[in-house]
Amino acid sequence: MRNFDLAPLYRATVGFDQIADMMDRVLSSDVAQPTYPPYNIEKTADDAYRISIAVAGFADADLSVEVKEGALIVAARKADDDANRNYLHRGIATRAFERRFQLADHVRITGAAHADGMLHIDLVREVPEALKPRRIAIESGSTNTDKDVVDAKAVN
Repeated sequence: MRNFDLAPLYRATVGFDQIADMMDRVLSSDVAQPTYPPYNIEKTADDAYRISIAVAGFADADLSVEVKEGALIVAARKADDDANRNYLHRGIATRAFERRFQLADHVRITGAAHADGMLHIDLVREVPEALKPRRIAIESGSTNTDKDVVDAKAVN
């Protein structure tokens, strides 16, 4: 795997720290990404999303959902109450995990629900009013032109 040095980018630019950090994170991540637990990301509306994570075998108290430094962190740790059980086959994985999702700017979590072995996390992108496109009214140029012509005649 190639290693890229992003130091020249830091020296030659101002204000692009988030992009450089994201590129550094993507390029330095391991090729083998963890596959446990499986999850879906779906778009439920124009600015709404849902992350669904399969968490079979975990109770609400075993799960943790938090937002920290622009990342959604979902973690689970199962209490060790299986010590008295003697499994012949154990196919349901209840091992601890931590899954991170990097959130874009202006994305916030609106809720989380745990039902039927699935953890659903709802997100919404709320773009501030100052960043939304706005329409600028164009005034008729005839009134301004006449005024400029009158002022120019008065000077001569």
